[in-house]
Amino acid sequence: MAKKKKREFQRPMRPRPFGKPEEGETTAPKAVDAPMRLNKFIAHAGVCNRRAAAELVKRGEIKVNGAVQTNPGYAVQPADIVLYKDSPLKPEEKLVYLLMNKPKDVIAAPTEDETQRTVHDITGDKIKEKVQAVGSLADAETGLLLLTNDEILLKKLAQPQQKITQFFQVTTGKPVTAEDLKKIRNGVTLDGEVMRVVNADLIKNTKQNEVGIGIEQERPGVVRRIFEHLGYEVLKVDRVYYAGLTKKDLPRGWFRHLTEKEVIMLKHFT
Repeated sequence: MAKKKKREFQRPMRPRPFGKPEEGETTAPKAVDAPMRLNKFIAHAGVCNRRAAAELVKRGEIKVNGAVQTNPGYAVQPADIVLYKDSPLKPEEKLVYLLMNKPKDVIAAPTEDETQRTVHDITGDKIKEKVQAVGSLADAETGLLLLTNDEILLKKLAQPQQKITQFFQVTTGKPVTAEDLKKIRNGVTLDGEVMRVVNADLIKNTKQNEVGIGIEQERPGVVRRIFEHLGYEVLKVDRVYYAGLTKKDLPRGWFRHLTEKEVIMLKHFT
């Protein structure tokens, strides 16, 4: 019997009950067409849950129509403008949080080049919401990629002070010496800036050309540049851990919705 040709992109075909959101999704009205409690409005905008939203209001961190509003039960009207940290809030139809195991040569950002495959080719028509990548990977890199349409979370995780820990598995064209591993751990200087690493060590049971390295810099391609700076040909860079998330049971080219617990962890990430 002829062997079936492997699909270029594998997509999870997990059935779901009609109208029921999957884990990691939240539903809310497209717009406020009727009065809504202020703490509920804030929760539907993706800032936090209702209880935490009520505390934000009581602390005077929410403005309605330019004035501080401290009553969580205030009825938000369709024409009201609600601000948090001077940014307007609006309820999302659906907040989506995806974790993808990105294949090589698939880019994380939209492109006008129709010959270039993107992460949206993988999500396809299964995800109708416009999601963006957090902690982007370079085109040639593989591994964990977080995608969401939660603008507040996107901005939060993109801030340099967050220092998000991420671990990569790097495969080089020759064995990595103990001396070079020490240099990496002490910090390699690129463009006048020291690249601090959480740790770097050989992966057990390999030919000394596979290294596990943890970094906090949010720069696509920085791991590859560290090794190339030391004279190594980099064959593979695979992100295996990002902000507490791992790619366990997530095959290459697949994606899944985050669980509610994972979403809460990210929103409270400091």
